[in-house]
Amino acid sequence: MAHRLETHPIHIGLGARAVPQPPFTGMAWYADYVARSAADGAEGRLVSQHHFTESWDSWEMHPAGDEVVLMLSGEGVLHQEFPDGTAVEMPIAAGEYAINQPGVWHTMDLVSAEATALFITAGLGTEHRPRQKSS
Repeated sequence: MAHRLETHPIHIGLGARAVPQPPFTGMAWYADYVARSAADGAEGRLVSQHHFTESWDSWEMHPAGDEVVLMLSGEGVLHQEFPDGTAVEMPIAAGEYAINQPGVWHTMDLVSAEATALFITAGLGTEHRPRQKSS
């Protein structure tokens, strides 16, 4: 059976297993994903696709491994805050990718009206924090 990545992410686990996931239902879905995939530890990867119509309203950080962000359509600016306090703004357009290293907080602003990105994420221990609204 074929699935749409935007609605049914894939977990890549130990032994090169590819496990289709239940339908994505929002941020609470991630807690269930962590429980389902915990046995694969830091080596497990979540492959997901998301479509955006506005800039992100939160920051996230993945302590267990790198995250690859591949922009499929549209344009954005990826903001990264490194553990040493360094901040980077990285423009990213369709066909380009960026890597969020472990421990790097990141968020994105859209440059285009819409954007779609594919994520390959080391999800174990992922943290989120609210993004401050600028005035």
